[in-house]
Amino acid sequence: AGLAVILLFLDAVWYRARSGKRSYVVNAVIAVQKYRFLIHQLVARDFKTKYKRSIELEREILSHLDVEQINAALNLLDETRLKKGRIYICGNGGSAADAQHLSAELSGRFYFDRKPLAAEALHVNTSYMTAVANDYSFELVFAREVEAFCKKGDVLVGISTSGNSKNVIRAFETAKAKGVTTIAMTGKGGGNMASLSDILIAIPSNDTPRIQESHIMAGHIICQIVEEELFGQKLREE
Repeated sequence: AGLAVILLFLDAVWYRARSGKRSYVVNAVIAVQKYRFLIHQLVARDFKTKYKRSIELEREILSHLDVEQINAALNLLDETRLKKGRIYICGNGGSAADAQHLSAELSGRFYFDRKPLAAEALHVNTSYMTAVANDYSFELVFAREVEAFCKKGDVLVGISTSGNSKNVIRAFETAKAKGVTTIAMTGKGGGNMASLSDILIAIPSNDTPRIQESHIMAGHIICQIVEEELFGQKLREE
């Protein structure tokens, strides 16, 4: 990519010197047309390199993942449904998107038509979120919902790549006081959430995008297994 920029600049200067009339912008457009194939190849190659590296990291992460904690989470979710408990999920930014995504897979469907599971993301009421953040503190947006809605027998899932998101930690503290079981999905080590969680799914990496990708992959696999075990339907994998 850097080579392409240098070539574009040199070509623009060369065309300007030759013509003496055309502006650098026009000459740059001409240079882009001339080198568009090279630029395309460089960008494509860069994408493939990064994509390959991402897959290599995912394999490395998988080899060090604590599968026992994932099994514990699966058992807990089975038990929660049998006791007619609810699953609440919270996170910030990309983790909020994951919370909403996974709650939709559970309460809607994953692979099969079946009865819905009681699962909800805590951030979806924007009027509530902005009111509490404004009137109290953003640290309390999830904790107050846990205090209001969660009861013993429910599960709170907190997603944080660092494991140090203050509002998720406050939610876990409130859950612990109410006897609500917690599952933390974090990056390497678990951060401050590790000591507050009953089950810790810590992705063994410090690379935020790779942690997020692993969270949604683990979440999808958990959703698939829960669906298969609770409703007795299995996907025939080719």
